[in-house]
Amino acid sequence: MIRVAGVLLVLLAAALPGAACGQNGSAALSMQPFARGFDSPVYVTAPRSEPGKLYVVEQPGVIRVLVNGKLRAQPFLDIRSRVQSGGEQGLLSMAFHPRYAKNHRFFVYFNDKSGDVRVYEFRSNGTVGLPSTGKSLLRVGHREFDNHDGGQLQFGPDGRLYAGTGDGGSGGDPHNHSQNLNSRLGKLLRLNVDKRGARWQIAGYGLRNPWRFSFDRANGDLWIADVGQNAWEEVDHVKRGVAGINYGWNRYEGRHDFASDTPLAGGQLRGPVAEYSHDEGCSITGGYVYRGPKIPGLSGRYVYADYCSGKMWTLGTSGGAPRDISSVASAAGVKSIVSFGQDGSGILYVCSAEGTIYRFVSR
Repeated sequence: MIRVAGVLLVLLAAALPGAACGQNGSAALSMQPFARGFDSPVYVTAPRSEPGKLYVVEQPGVIRVLVNGKLRAQPFLDIRSRVQSGGEQGLLSMAFHPRYAKNHRFFVYFNDKSGDVRVYEFRSNGTVGLPSTGKSLLRVGHREFDNHDGGQLQFGPDGRLYAGTGDGGSGGDPHNHSQNLNSRLGKLLRLNVDKRGARWQIAGYGLRNPWRFSFDRANGDLWIADVGQNAWEEVDHVKRGVAGINYGWNRYEGRHDFASDTPLAGGQLRGPVAEYSHDEGCSITGGYVYRGPKIPGLSGRYVYADYCSGKMWTLGTSGGAPRDISSVASAAGVKSIVSFGQDGSGILYVCSAEGTIYRFVSR
């Protein structure tokens, strides 16, 4: 049995009130191509201690480094020999330890050659990662189906490493992993990487495929974009410090009934704060609350997009609660938005599966 973080006492029968589906206005933002020619870039990030650098995660198993926008010839890490790549599998994200400048520890999330989900810790020499230092922190069996692998790593405001796993694949979560607290699939997991012998905890469950989630740099709130099944894509929001949330899959898809006979695992049931139907796209890509250099109309808003349609939205807050949704028009015409990312200063980037990294800029 995996220990569940938090005390699970209350079952809420209805979704939280929040932003309605649709748009309450629009804003025009500008994105510029920042770097091109990558092999299936799926994530970008950087430690706050390294201004001017951006680390690009390529799905086949390589992490490359941009220094002031120029690609460094030597990769930061190459673990292609360990990674099974293709479709939804591969090297999917990385996270730097909050004290990376001193301890040179970083973490990666990938599918190994058997298809299982792995989280590994590595160390660098300050310039490149050292493959020989690799240490397995998590292995989740994932061999029956090759989709719904999750893929995000983030350090939370509590200093813990968080990992989002998918429900294991196929359609409709046929084995009900997401509502099974003995399974690590369909979960938000967290680990104290600084404590010897620490175990992974369940910080959230009832997730289908939380491909991308993030923490607000300003207040530590958690934002999850959970990819839907046939009809609805959703955005979930939880205030800092709240754990043990049941996000409802596969009993619910977004705010809507999906499998009414699925028994819920208990806990605090929480509905999405925003959703959109498959009339507007097919697969949500979660982003970040923008806290970078001032861009009018963007600061303090959560940005997310749809992989298939290329549509983009921002979600604002009022009194600490999600409120209004605005559509975003971009002159860049970015296609196949697979991920967002931030550099050390909070500048927001977009990864296109076609191989280009874009940067948000002020008009």
